[in-house]
Amino acid sequence: MDIRNQTGKDWYFVAMKVFMTDKAGRLLILKDKFDCWDLPGGRLKYDECDKSLEKVVERKMTEELGGKVKYKLGKPVVFMRHERMENLARGGQEKVRIFAVGYEADYLGGEIVLGKNHTEYKLVPLKGFKPEKYFKGGWLKGAKEYMRTLKHENIKA
Repeated sequence: MDIRNQTGKDWYFVAMKVFMTDKAGRLLILKDKFDCWDLPGGRLKYDECDKSLEKVVERKMTEELGGKVKYKLGKPVVFMRHERMENLARGGQEKVRIFAVGYEADYLGGEIVLGKNHTEYKLVPLKGFKPEKYFKGGWLKGAKEYMRTLKHENIKA
């Protein structure tokens, strides 16, 4: 029997996501191998319980964008919950839930070299940005919240 049914509690993967913008006011988004738009970042590994969240972000940024990308990590600005179907190693699919902390970051330069899980990237202008054109589910809600945060801080978006 599923322990979630016994306890009434849910299980979430934990992830760090990054809203990285350049000096021209563009947000970096990535298309994953499942043809869905995403933000840089990803899940904590089993052995990262004692690592700082910033170190987890550093690992994921290197994995997904290559070792030449330079950025300045800011503070967490958005918290997201996302749900999706994932392929299982033994075959079939399973619904997973992800809780993510969304950090802001400044892209300082360096060549973007996509890792194995992404096929494309875009730098989309924040001015007039429509998150629903790219994101779904919890990532969409998080991107919308991020856009509201920018307006609250009087940043032109």
